[in-house]
Amino acid sequence: MGKRSRDRKRLQQQQSGGRDRNGAGWGAGYAEIVKENELFEQYYRELGLVPGGEFGAFMEAMREPLPATIRITGYKSHAKEILHCLKEKYFKEVQALEVDGQKIEAPQALSWYPDELAWHTNLSRKILRKSPLLEKFHQFLVSETESGNISRQEAVSMIPPLLLKIEPHHKILDMCAAPGSKTAQLIEMLHSDMDVPFPEGFVIANDVDNKRCYLLVHQAKRLNSPCIMVVNHDASAIPWLQVARDGKRDALFYDRILCDVPCSGDGTMRKNIDVWKKWTTSNSLHLHGLQLRIAVRGVEQLAVGGRMVYSTCSLNPVEDEAVIASLLEKSEGALELVDAAEDLPGLKWMPGVTSWKLMTKEGQWFSNWSEVPESRHTQIRPTMFPPTDPEKLKAMKLERCMRILPHHQNTGGFFVAVLMKKAPMPWNRRHPKLRNKETASSVAGTASADDPVDDPAPAEPPMAEPERDGEEERTPSETPTVDPDAGEQTEEPASKKNGGVCGPPPSKKMKLFGFKEDPFVFLTEDDPVFPPIQTFYDLSPDFPKLNVLTRTHEGKKRHLYMVSKELRNVLLNNSERIKIINTGVKVWSRNQDSEPFGCAFRLAQEGIYTLFPYIRARIVNIGVEDVKVLLTQENPFLSKLSDDAHAQAKKLDMGSIVLRYQPDTNNPDAPQCPIELCGWRGKTSIRAFVPRNERFHYLRMVGVEVFHKQGRRADEASSEAPEGAAEDGAGEAVAEGQEGPGRGENGADSNGTGPASNT
Repeated sequence: MGKRSRDRKRLQQQQSGGRDRNGAGWGAGYAEIVKENELFEQYYRELGLVPGGEFGAFMEAMREPLPATIRITGYKSHAKEILHCLKEKYFKEVQALEVDGQKIEAPQALSWYPDELAWHTNLSRKILRKSPLLEKFHQFLVSETESGNISRQEAVSMIPPLLLKIEPHHKILDMCAAPGSKTAQLIEMLHSDMDVPFPEGFVIANDVDNKRCYLLVHQAKRLNSPCIMVVNHDASAIPWLQVARDGKRDALFYDRILCDVPCSGDGTMRKNIDVWKKWTTSNSLHLHGLQLRIAVRGVEQLAVGGRMVYSTCSLNPVEDEAVIASLLEKSEGALELVDAAEDLPGLKWMPGVTSWKLMTKEGQWFSNWSEVPESRHTQIRPTMFPPTDPEKLKAMKLERCMRILPHHQNTGGFFVAVLMKKAPMPWNRRHPKLRNKETASSVAGTASADDPVDDPAPAEPPMAEPERDGEEERTPSETPTVDPDAGEQTEEPASKKNGGVCGPPPSKKMKLFGFKEDPFVFLTEDDPVFPPIQTFYDLSPDFPKLNVLTRTHEGKKRHLYMVSKELRNVLLNNSERIKIINTGVKVWSRNQDSEPFGCAFRLAQEGIYTLFPYIRARIVNIGVEDVKVLLTQENPFLSKLSDDAHAQAKKLDMGSIVLRYQPDTNNPDAPQCPIELCGWRGKTSIRAFVPRNERFHYLRMVGVEVFHKQGRRADEASSEAPEGAAEDGAGEAVAEGQEGPGRGENGADSNGTGPASNT
């Protein structure tokens, strides 16, 4: 449908009062999906997962729309300011409304989420997006989400990161990360101390789908962290990464792993209503093997003493307890289920079950493996049933698993289990076998298998895997070995096994799919780009030059990025092992016309909180009124600033600057958190280089209401915004050409970095 057709249709709907062709209300227009599935009801009623007498309430809740839930980014210093704005303004306005005959209830804080940083309301996503009455609140959510201050995330999806108990020094792997809401939580927890620009830990976020990886990048970039790396690989075979320690290469083991596996999604019926007509028991049977393989790969790479959280948005024991039980059985005591009952006070959950049955889509039930006919052995596997040994089953303590039911706290359905690794996995205890002398010499050149690492497993752990569906368990002589070049699992040549008889060739190297990424090139300490930057911004001596990278081998460097020291280690030692999609936070961008001012690179707002602790020059301290002027006027004259800020700015030469606001404890109405903005000092004017949504965020913090009316292009600030010389400043920029470089490079007029206009 072309743009004109869409506009004509939208106009017709507006003229008809927002009614669609069937006379329905906002968001309708398609045939209603019948929220009935007899097989689903039969299956879960028989399993008895829902307490007696509650099954009717359970099914009723599953048919209701899922409440809207938001989470405030907790690590940012202005989280309290956001919370105050929500509670005192938007929530009070929302609760007095009535939409389509439905009274909007006052939003409530999630009782189990720390510090009132997560809230839910009975507003459905459909009403929130479509109702004109809620347009203002919806714009606030969109704007703050884009600037990384708020995340719209399902309540139960927030649980796994909380149970990981993350500390700033932890090395974290998110195995199936897209679309990235949980990854964002992990990053927040890593940056719990905002005074530390580079935490010792990092997050490696992986997804098998190349296109979804870019959605993941978008989510992660909102948080502007130098400690996140997005990679693209099959989670069930994700390679062992290496890190350099004391001149040797060791295998990288993770302190925390989030294993949120692909699932049938029957816990998401409240928001994904097409699951009602697509759901069958076959979905779980088909996914069980993949889920188990991903979980096994996770615990292999988990450090001893580390935690892995396994979670699904399915209520089916085949995808939940069956995977955990199989994992515990194969670990031979190396894994333990953690009792997380006290970790989230206020959360209602049901303990894991110790017995369950399987049902085919034809309605046939099986209680144990012995009942399964041979014709179904390829679809139904022994690991899908509960352990038959009562003592072994009791020792697993499956009741420590947590199942969240929708009707208990008006959420989606969810399953989560916390595992702790007490010892290396049994198949990792064997000494790795080298394929030939060449392999032996190549490994000796990096790290010996006898070199000590954090985990007692060898430096390059043999990647033998537990029993697969349709496979017999390997004997020790058949244990796969590691190809140090490809970073993948390969079988020992058949010629060695069979006394010289020719066998199949070794596995090929990993194939990469999707877009070809630009290289990640780290700069050296003596790179010629550093001296002018060092002088212009007076960087402190401890500035980590080695952590700066660019995305090109040749030509001029357009942008400079920074990563943490630990991620640099990972990048340098694994660029050929795994496909890296994105990492680092942008800290400088090239400005060709600014070279005469002493430095070709201007500061980037994305990386200002990372870079600011090292900058000792070109800082202008500003007050609340200065923030309003800078963010609502195009290019205000220096004289528009307060006397103190004006005096500071006049002393600086033209070029990129930092505009810093520090809290005034004597003024409780002003923001009580520091603000750093990137700016440009012109010949007679000054300008803030801040993306549009961040501008709106900071304006709200200083008491300026920002609201975009539908049908108008300009974003409007209320009359509280200071009247000013937007026109004068803009004229000056064109006439003198001093702000021109910033406008072109930063895209101020095209991508929304220009200020909001006054009414």
